[in-house]
Amino acid sequence: MSANISAVPQGGGGDMAVHSPLLQAKVMMVDDDPLMTDLIHVYLEDAGYTNFLVTNDPANAMAMLRREKPGVLLLDLMMPGISGFDLLEAIRADLELRFTPVIVLTAEARAESKLRALQLGASDFLAKPVDASELVLRVRNTLAFQEYHRRLVHFDMVTGLPTLELFEQGIEQILLRREGVGGMVALLTVFIPQFRMVRESLDDASADEIAREIARRLERVASPGVLTVSYATSTEQAPRIARLGGDKFGLIFEGLPDAEAAEEIAQRVVSAVAPVIRVGMHDVGPSAWIGIAMAPGDGLTADVLRKGSTLAATHAMEQNSSPFKFASAQLHARSIERMAFGSQLRSAVRRNELRLHYQPKVDIASGRIVGAEALVRWQHPDLGLLPPGRFIALAEELGLINGIGLWVIETVCEDVSSWAAAGLGDLSVALNVSKPQFASRQFAAEVTAALRVSGMPARQLIFELTESMLIDDVPESLAVMHTLKSLGIALSIDDFGTGFSSLSYLKRFPLDELKIDRSFVVDLPGTAADVAVAGTVIDLGHRLGMSVTAEGVETPEQLKCLADQGCDRYQGYLFSRPVPRSELEALLARTQAAGKATRA
Repeated sequence: MSANISAVPQGGGGDMAVHSPLLQAKVMMVDDDPLMTDLIHVYLEDAGYTNFLVTNDPANAMAMLRREKPGVLLLDLMMPGISGFDLLEAIRADLELRFTPVIVLTAEARAESKLRALQLGASDFLAKPVDASELVLRVRNTLAFQEYHRRLVHFDMVTGLPTLELFEQGIEQILLRREGVGGMVALLTVFIPQFRMVRESLDDASADEIAREIARRLERVASPGVLTVSYATSTEQAPRIARLGGDKFGLIFEGLPDAEAAEEIAQRVVSAVAPVIRVGMHDVGPSAWIGIAMAPGDGLTADVLRKGSTLAATHAMEQNSSPFKFASAQLHARSIERMAFGSQLRSAVRRNELRLHYQPKVDIASGRIVGAEALVRWQHPDLGLLPPGRFIALAEELGLINGIGLWVIETVCEDVSSWAAAGLGDLSVALNVSKPQFASRQFAAEVTAALRVSGMPARQLIFELTESMLIDDVPESLAVMHTLKSLGIALSIDDFGTGFSSLSYLKRFPLDELKIDRSFVVDLPGTAADVAVAGTVIDLGHRLGMSVTAEGVETPEQLKCLADQGCDRYQGYLFSRPVPRSELEALLARTQAAGKATRA
């Protein structure tokens, strides 16, 4: 029978047809009796199996197994010299062969022999003389189970795409035949950041639906027939696309004439991913961030290329300037530097290297300092004083942000209490809260403890939250916010207008302050439209019962425009840049003295 047609074994078997793809599997047999192996060969050939391997010398079995890696092994137990038990033990001890399914064929009927074979890892038994129908059925079921298990291990259950292990094997195949195919090999790692947002804000089913659609789009790009030039035309069956993680895909192309061809493919990926996906009542606009590693220039192994492309994709997301980046030696060096930097950051709190700087918040009507924003700095032993933009993202990535955030809260509470004791006034201090810190179950308890130990009144503490942080999980956000409000803490919405700006959510949040992002301030007084936008935001904050603070005020003209629009407070270089605690104390003392002199 043809290997492409399902077959029913001679001698029975009913309508149990062997599925044609399984007929191509390698079936190997080890038996010292040539008549028995010839008979089994006939049975399997009649059933449509065309890839039958045999050895009558058990001493050759392990070498043949390592070379051929069969889908199933038929093994006689009672053989001279090396028994089936010996071979079973060797197979299960071999890292490459240990999961090979083994069907034992034996005339040995004693229960202890069967038990020993099972203990050594036999998958199934067939008694000699072998019935043809039973043989075919056992082989088929064993191969089918192995294929099912292979799909579970090597294929993503949501998209059906290969996963990392199978993809890396495919990359190695492509690299091995690179000289024969010619040209360059490009490995693309594609990040789709919207997956996490959808999974957190909607549900797993919605994220899976988007994953399947993204997979279909990428498959169309990865298909050689789609490409308009002659590269990536090999017919070998190495996977060209894989799902490497929840939000990460991989694509491999060979035979490229130059790096520009890889860039053209990356552009196609960006265009293919971009169209809006409708999920229930929601429209999701996915975006692709791509890292490209080229062989031979960036490496000649799957592991090196994958790491290079992943690093480049991460770099593309961080820079937010181009949707794709090429891997390079410079990026690799940056990765090593980043690892060392992260190691130093882990010990920054313990070594007392963190610092707080405070930027005054000024009441526009009176000109008095009414508060401050606390901003963390890192006094790096080699690089000097580093702003938060140099290390906060890394702290979040390394899971260090909660510890840093707690240090900031405790230090702010201590500083505010000491200012009150020194007669410098009851200053309110705002500080930024990170998303992991806000989501921590210990957050409220840690804040309560810091307030209790320092003696700082809760009403003087303001937590600044971002729109995107709150909208990721609205019910949970509301619960945390109400807990903080019950402690007496004030809440501020930071960088307003740069996130989702969903008024339906905003009006539900128990907020005390709205902070106008500096992007709305920088062009003031500017055009009438610029003034109207700023005035609208200020009016919105007031109508929702919040005070309004403008960030980034640097000129008298900006301040006058904000005052004319009714803004309550401001902070920015016009009054003061962020300063260390001692300088803020001196500034408070001077403004207090000036106020007393004016009143006198």
